[in-house]
Amino acid sequence: MIKSGDDFDVIVIGGGPGGAATAGLLAREGHRVLVLEREKFPRYHIGESLITGALPTLEDLGLLDRMDQLGFTKKYGGTLLWGKNNPPNAQRSEEPAEGAPGPETWGFRFAEASKYEHSYQVRRADFDALVLARARELGAQVLEETTFHAPVLDGDRVVGVTYGQRNGQERRTAKCRLLVDASGQAHVLGREFDCVQWHEDLRNIAVWSYLQGCKRYTAGNHAGDILTENRPDGWFWFIPLSDGTVSVGYVTPVERYKQSGMSLEELYESEMARTKEVSKLTDGAFRASGFRTIRDWSYTCTRFHGPGWAMVGDAAAFIDPLLSTGVTLAMRGAAGLFEAAHTALTEPDRELAVLARYEDDYRAFLDSLLDFVRFFYNKSFSKEDYWDKAQQTVDPEKVRSRQADFATVLSGLTGMREIFEAAADEPHAPAGG
Repeated sequence: MIKSGDDFDVIVIGGGPGGAATAGLLAREGHRVLVLEREKFPRYHIGESLITGALPTLEDLGLLDRMDQLGFTKKYGGTLLWGKNNPPNAQRSEEPAEGAPGPETWGFRFAEASKYEHSYQVRRADFDALVLARARELGAQVLEETTFHAPVLDGDRVVGVTYGQRNGQERRTAKCRLLVDASGQAHVLGREFDCVQWHEDLRNIAVWSYLQGCKRYTAGNHAGDILTENRPDGWFWFIPLSDGTVSVGYVTPVERYKQSGMSLEELYESEMARTKEVSKLTDGAFRASGFRTIRDWSYTCTRFHGPGWAMVGDAAAFIDPLLSTGVTLAMRGAAGLFEAAHTALTEPDRELAVLARYEDDYRAFLDSLLDFVRFFYNKSFSKEDYWDKAQQTVDPEKVRSRQADFATVLSGLTGMREIFEAAADEPHAPAGG
């Protein structure tokens, strides 16, 4: 029973992938961790396409075998209908084999970039519940249906929180040595400390639904691919899930949506009818759910840490969903924050230095992705231009091929050896679990 005034080493706001992974890794090391989660899991969430950059943290948590046991769709890469079209009189290849992508598509394979041959398409309700359950197994205490109210300050240092459980009248307090904001796009500490900075050029809106009866890629290692197809004023995603449904969404700038004079649902249907690959795969399918919408307005907080607190995942920054980096940013951020927090808790005099190192590394990773997303949104380029940009970003000495560098960027593996190294001078031996 958690009582008002209880002491914890770490309190985590939010039980999504970033918060649950941070909590689980710290609890595994023997730290007393409390997670405050607003919802009751499992709960719905968008962001079903995982890239391999998330897998090292999942492996460290001991979850890869469970991912397979749950039957999530394996994805070996991505298929793109993106960028400058082939010239209209160019020689066309033969029509693709049954279940293969169309002749104008191109893409990447995860195996080009790392030891991981595949990642997963997941139902986020199941995936998020899996990671939160693992945090509990590793020793974190988790309170669901619990609302974070405010940080407790001692001068400018965060020393605890106030919170309340649903249907409870009592506002409780809990003390901590470190507060982690993993509240996602609620970014509660970002609002508390007024440090959210919006990226106006990526002010988009998304509308999506779930379709049943779609055709799917079945040829070779294209099975399970996410398909990304550009439109003049936006782009579509097509994500096959293991329950037989497919997540199909459209993303467009908010201003273009307003200028269209249509509802989001009308715009979705109108744009889908003009697609090449998505319309072919959805021919004869039917909607198995209603429409959902979200404003995908990218932002980065101007600071990711302060005295007694740190941010991770969408609480720190949200990068446009074009490259499917959401869960990877959360999981890689969790790995980096775990290292920094463990060191700060065991060597308190190093807190400022290790949290600053965490922020620098995390920001470098974010900035490289943000720069590539902005370049990728220019659809006038050819695939070779995108390959060149990837090589300039992660491999300027041209050690690998352009295609391998492109796969590295789209795998979320940029700077894997340099970014998120252990914050401690010497690595500690992880406990079992």
